[in-house]
Amino acid sequence: MLVAARTHDYGKQPVDHLAKLLKSEGIEAAQLVLPKAFSEINSYEEVTPQLVEQIRKNFEEENIKIQILGCYMDLGNPDDEVRKNAVDTFKKCLKFNQILGASIVGTETAYPRLSLEEKKIWHPYMMDSVARLVEEAERLDVDMALEPVYWHPLEDLETTVEVFEKMNSNRLKMIFDPANVLEFPEIDQNAYWKEWLCVLGDKVEAIHMKDFVEGPNKEYCPVCLGEGVIRYGEIVKWMKQHKPDIVVVREELNPKTAQRDIAYMRRLWMESV
Repeated sequence: MLVAARTHDYGKQPVDHLAKLLKSEGIEAAQLVLPKAFSEINSYEEVTPQLVEQIRKNFEEENIKIQILGCYMDLGNPDDEVRKNAVDTFKKCLKFNQILGASIVGTETAYPRLSLEEKKIWHPYMMDSVARLVEEAERLDVDMALEPVYWHPLEDLETTVEVFEKMNSNRLKMIFDPANVLEFPEIDQNAYWKEWLCVLGDKVEAIHMKDFVEGPNKEYCPVCLGEGVIRYGEIVKWMKQHKPDIVVVREELNPKTAQRDIAYMRRLWMESV
């Protein structure tokens, strides 16, 4: 397991500083979102091949693996203009990644929290967008990844399997975020994680790790790892058996408690059998 961070959880940093900061924190890999990670970049329009090469070189010098180039877009939005912009922006990142060399370019399939009816409406638009992006990923020889979220059109195991079967591409991978598919924390989590990983484990290229408790109105409240509702034991066991070198990204990291979370991740790995 490589311990990674979603780098904008540390705030925007200068291009020449970010990799050094991660190294000093004991972080081995990264998820980068270019306009959120770097003080020199405020939009994708400001990204240049020269900047991307500089970022690649800095991370290589610090021996920090760039696992995910994050480009989280509203791929299922029924608004044609919004959806076109989402697809075009993601295509830009696929092109940038020919220089950057991240393992995957990753996205969810929506921005807003959708109702059941909205998810049904958004589903065919999502499928169309993903098909266009998979075609471009294949053309550029770059891998992309989707992240299921229960309040998005890519909402559950059945839908995710449908997408992978219909796209039928070795360039399409998955980011597995347990918190984003755990609609009902009280379920048998061990059985639930086994089902996901048994069916789609071969597609998983990175895991997001975070934890939460539910507030008085069932609202999501982030907490340090190990202090919330998610049971990671079965997931870590699967990682050790099937993908021991997998990158695990601590999302929603608070720099003030980062070392506590990193220590927890390593302890969880060491104690798992």
